[in-house]
Amino acid sequence: MVAIFQQRLAAHQLIGLDTSIFIYHLEANPRYLPLTQQLLKEVESGQRSGVVSTVTLMELTVHPWRKNRADIARQYEAVLINFPNLTMVDVSREVARQAAQIRATYNVRPADALQVATAKVSGATLWVSNDKKLKRLGSEVEIVILDDYLDG
Repeated sequence: MVAIFQQRLAAHQLIGLDTSIFIYHLEANPRYLPLTQQLLKEVESGQRSGVVSTVTLMELTVHPWRKNRADIARQYEAVLINFPNLTMVDVSREVARQAAQIRATYNVRPADALQVATAKVSGATLWVSNDKKLKRLGSEVEIVILDDYLDG
């Protein structure tokens, strides 16, 4: 299934990445690691570029901060900031405007709307997530759900 996932990515130069991609990867989740490795390898090598929102930074580091693990929170931030061919985009007025329209139309969580809007405003043509509820945003940007590419 990784090969099929790779084929799906191939048509896109700029890809929006949901926080779950980094959580699965950094925690070496065995279920999703083959997919996150493929995706992040392609971004790291420059085959594709990735875009994340500063909302991803918040979501990714909240657990370490909650556990009083500032060292881990800072490591996660460093990964996002220093990852080759990955851009972290601030929530701008245009992103907020697009997120409001996405929320109004699809009734998704604020964080999801902000992240998808960030990708869309940045020019991403694909959003990679594992939140099946976001499939309904397919008219905004093409959506890929990791669970759809798992073996067995």
